[in-house]
Amino acid sequence: MTANSDKVDVHQSEAGRRITTSTSSHHVEMSTFVGQESSSSTSTTTTKHVKRPQDRSTNPSLWNTKEFYFYYFVFITCIPYMFKTAHDASSPSNPNYDKFKDLLSDGFFGYKVDNSDDQYANFRSNIPVLATVMAIYLPLSHLFKHYMVPVTPLKSPLQPLYRAYFFLAFSFAYLYVMYGNSIFKILFIVSANYAIAKLGGKSRWMPALTWTFNLAILFLNESYHGYDFGNFHPSLAWLDANKGMNSSWHVNFNFTMLRLVSFNLDYYWSLKNPREAHLKDKDVVPQTDKERVSTPTFNEDYNFTYYLAFALYAPLYIAGPIMTYNDFISQLRSPKEIKAKTLAMWAGRLVFCLLTMEFTMHYMHMVAISKRQAWENDPVLQICMIGLFNLILIWLKLMIIWRFFRFWALMDGIEAPENMIRCVTNNYSALGFWRSWHKSYNLWVLRYIYIPLGGTKNAVYNIWVVFTFVAVWHDINLKLLAWGWLISLFILPEIIAGKIFSKKKWGSWPYYRHLCAVGAVGNILMMMIANLVGFCIGLDGVKLMLYDLFSTAHGWMTMCCCFCAMFVCAQMQFEVREAEKRRGIFLNC
Repeated sequence: MTANSDKVDVHQSEAGRRITTSTSSHHVEMSTFVGQESSSSTSTTTTKHVKRPQDRSTNPSLWNTKEFYFYYFVFITCIPYMFKTAHDASSPSNPNYDKFKDLLSDGFFGYKVDNSDDQYANFRSNIPVLATVMAIYLPLSHLFKHYMVPVTPLKSPLQPLYRAYFFLAFSFAYLYVMYGNSIFKILFIVSANYAIAKLGGKSRWMPALTWTFNLAILFLNESYHGYDFGNFHPSLAWLDANKGMNSSWHVNFNFTMLRLVSFNLDYYWSLKNPREAHLKDKDVVPQTDKERVSTPTFNEDYNFTYYLAFALYAPLYIAGPIMTYNDFISQLRSPKEIKAKTLAMWAGRLVFCLLTMEFTMHYMHMVAISKRQAWENDPVLQICMIGLFNLILIWLKLMIIWRFFRFWALMDGIEAPENMIRCVTNNYSALGFWRSWHKSYNLWVLRYIYIPLGGTKNAVYNIWVVFTFVAVWHDINLKLLAWGWLISLFILPEIIAGKIFSKKKWGSWPYYRHLCAVGAVGNILMMMIANLVGFCIGLDGVKLMLYDLFSTAHGWMTMCCCFCAMFVCAQMQFEVREAEKRRGIFLNC
């Protein structure tokens, strides 16, 4: 840079409902958008990858035990008090109110609204424009599909993908309005990347040159702020007069960069291990999400027109979610059935998220407080809630943005992976948090970085490469590099503890679940610190917050109470996952 409750986000994911109806097995993995094939399939990458074993054993339900009745009491007592405490930190009666009140705007019903998050403020103000574009695009797209595209799957490479031509035509118009003449910069970079793929072919240097080129583009885009035509030659300066509605085209280009790498590496692997090696019957089309990602499309499909249609696809261009080239083309050749009921459900979720965000922005002003670090002499618990609700608001804003664009693509018949598959407060594992947060990006990283570097075999080393790239991709600054390295550092204790206190060795111990809950609390605290550094208040802000928390006896006492509350929360999270497993749902996070 996602619905307010875990029930909304987890139990009814589209992928889950579709896959759990499979007749192949009752116990199946809910989300199969992955970057590699199963062990029984032919690998598409050059490196052997052993998948991390997944525990699918189940335990009896604990929901109706005395222990959990106590946990329910803690929940119904603590959660309303947490909201009240956060609201008190935002109240005009708070001594620090004057420090951040200038960041507040007039809201609904006479209340002040905290619209100081630049990213969400930009999206919020442009919702009418985006909705208008969507209302123009979808009828045109469906009319074109109705009259120009055959109803049956396109199983032959000789059958053209006519929808790609519509996607491309609309994307040109859309991006020109968005970015003006900067569209020529985008097209130049995209064309250069395509040339690397085609000239490199299946030579060993093609992937290396792809990565070098795209990482260089990331740094150059940031260093030159998207470039000016006049810097290339004075005679081109007149092109700088039209920068469209958004002059910062290079910010959104980070998502395009992921699609460029996806095309090049999917093309490279298709030359090394062509479609015929995966599908013996040429009339068979990939059915599951996993097969669509890992099975190469026809060699004829790796052409410039389809590549441009994929790289510039309007509904997903600005913010994703991220798809692979193989998956995108597969869905054009063999479209998925997306029912009206499913679309209505996702529309309802999106509206619910938007209303929840509006309520929260009016009820508490966490972003403004964190920007001004306005918590001097606040009670320790208020400082804790400022940190916690900042993270919740980051999750909620990103979920809204991603769900909006994913819903647009779903309405167009293209299903991208869902990003936020769990509520941010329903995560106790650093590894699981990363899998569930920006899921489509996580799957992209798995396929194109983590697995080619050796996967779980070299996990302790790979995570440093992965999270350094993730930090640089988000933004090239020290704060996000610190975030990436903190995440890598904080994952190590979980990996080590998982080996020392494995369920196989310790699972029979009566208090094993409680030992895991203690470890989960440590993980939750470390994840909060890392994300506050990266996306909220930076290193200095976190140092100040921690000092304010631990410099007094009252602060230590408050943190002990918070530890106990998080321990209860971890126990509830464990049981949520056990309940999912009893239903045959395995989210792996």
